[in-house]
Amino acid sequence: MKKVTLQDIASSLGISRTTVWKVFSGQKGVSDNLRRKILTTAQEMGYEFPECAPLLPSQKTAAPPVNIAVAVCRPESSIFWMNIIHQIAKELSFHNVNLVYTYLPSSIDEDYTLPASLVNGNTHGIIVLNVYNNQLIRLLSEAPVPKVFLDTATSIPPSSLNGDLILMESSISISEITEHLLKQGRKKIGFIGDINYAQSNYERYEGFSKTLERYGLSPSPELSLTGSIGTDTYKEEIDAFLNTLPSMPDAFVCVSDYVACLLMQLLLKRGLKIPEDVAVSGFDGNMESPLAEDLTTVQVFNQDIGLRLALQILYRIEHPDTRSEIIYISTQTIFRSSTGIAKKA
Repeated sequence: MKKVTLQDIASSLGISRTTVWKVFSGQKGVSDNLRRKILTTAQEMGYEFPECAPLLPSQKTAAPPVNIAVAVCRPESSIFWMNIIHQIAKELSFHNVNLVYTYLPSSIDEDYTLPASLVNGNTHGIIVLNVYNNQLIRLLSEAPVPKVFLDTATSIPPSSLNGDLILMESSISISEITEHLLKQGRKKIGFIGDINYAQSNYERYEGFSKTLERYGLSPSPELSLTGSIGTDTYKEEIDAFLNTLPSMPDAFVCVSDYVACLLMQLLLKRGLKIPEDVAVSGFDGNMESPLAEDLTTVQVFNQDIGLRLALQILYRIEHPDTRSEIIYISTQTIFRSSTGIAKKA
């Protein structure tokens, strides 16, 4: 009978021979779940363990707990983030996995270091939420544990994250809204939102601009506010931008419902009617503002996102050697009266 080799075990599990070797030589860098799976498979295949081999799963005492960290900036800024976190916690509890909240600053100094809990070996995986600071993302990408990011900064290539990236579909849905506005005869359309802040923001602008181009139009820089905008000064900066316009455009496509509702407040304050004078759309399906009830938006499914984040980090822990993934969660465009469609009864 052919002697079972490390490569045989690796091939049967779809992992690298190096990972199997790490387990049998007592090296670090392999999750507890994958370590148990390798030892169990080796036993089932009849592998001849050396005397110094690790204990088999059947010989072990209770397995150590698995700890997943949710590393998040400003979760209190919107119920949007809390809903995702709650779904992550709910799903991980089904798998008997501990969820650890790790709050990160929105901006950091050059000498900043990650919290010890993320890099001291007690955390087996990290889910990164609402983190868009370039330096902080780079520090997280260097952490020697499996990672899953929900969105990332535009300037950070997904290939440099050293982890999986989950995004909500943005380009197609914004394209649908833009086309809807164009078919109403609205030709002068502006875009409001910092497109360099997040990859999802950039993809929304991409859907907007490409749709204009399909209709033989070009995005008008003078009608759009797409540069850097302070997190806490959106309303003031949008107000100042509106004051620079020689005439109001026919519509604004906004990067989020938060931005759209701020814009609507400012337009109404100027005595303009929505959508008769100016149509407005948002993104997120966020109902925190009363104005959102009439807002055309793109519904983001927080529960699906939270579930996918939880399952993806568990998969990444189990399969650390598989290639990283970019995953899109579908969204749904919802047309309401802010773009000229009467509200449904």
